[in-house]
Amino acid sequence: MNQITAFRGVIRLFLLALAGFALVVAGCSSDDESSGAGSDVPSPGVPAAEQALAQDRTVIDVRTPQEYAVAHVTDADLIDVQDPTFAERIAELDPSGEYVVYCRSGNRSAIAAQSMSEAGLDVWDGGGLTDMEAAGWPSTSG
Repeated sequence: MNQITAFRGVIRLFLLALAGFALVVAGCSSDDESSGAGSDVPSPGVPAAEQALAQDRTVIDVRTPQEYAVAHVTDADLIDVQDPTFAERIAELDPSGEYVVYCRSGNRSAIAAQSMSEAGLDVWDGGGLTDMEAAGWPSTSG
């Protein structure tokens, strides 16, 4: 009986891992085309960051103030996506402006970009700080 119980446990873990992988893959896929208000946000990372640089979009760092203090894209505005006033802060942005957001790894920037897009803003997800730097955005440390 112990072998059957152990086998069921292994199968259960395998199925959970497979389901988790499927969620990650589904959550990471998006449209690579440019976006505007009411449309999908472009895929995060270097291609979106390169296109945003070419279009000279306003950069918004959606990390914490502590992360921003360590390093950030030069002249980036700080609007922490985890701050309770995030929705109020993005509501104050110029609706005719064009924005690109980034964070540390791309997770928070995806959340911020989606929220901003839903608020009617033209926003692209630049991914993480390293994606922005690789795309040519200058950064500042300290």
